[in-house]
Amino acid sequence: MSTPTLAPVFAALADDTRWQLLQELGQADLSASALASRLPISRQAIAKHLAVLAEAGLVEPVRVGREVRYQAVGSRLTETARALDAIGATWERRLDTIRRIAEAP
Repeated sequence: MSTPTLAPVFAALADDTRWQLLQELGQADLSASALASRLPISRQAIAKHLAVLAEAGLVEPVRVGREVRYQAVGSRLTETARALDAIGATWERRLDTIRRIAEAP
């Protein structure tokens, strides 16, 4: 994943409410009304947060009868986790090199 595609993901996840919504949707597909009953904010606020998460590709709406439920997009989350793992691995290699240099006789 390139840097420009990570920006909207991290911007979306930087908000505590959106992070909570994503955690809820990781457990089950839920409507905005169902999410509003679980969190102390209005359904309208939930809908706006869901729109940000959807724009970042982290959730997607699915119509079930007359209801729209949202589900987490596992592939986008996996893609983000892999990018973070790659950054972490690079830093670990750099730290190991520094350690070896610092501990050399």
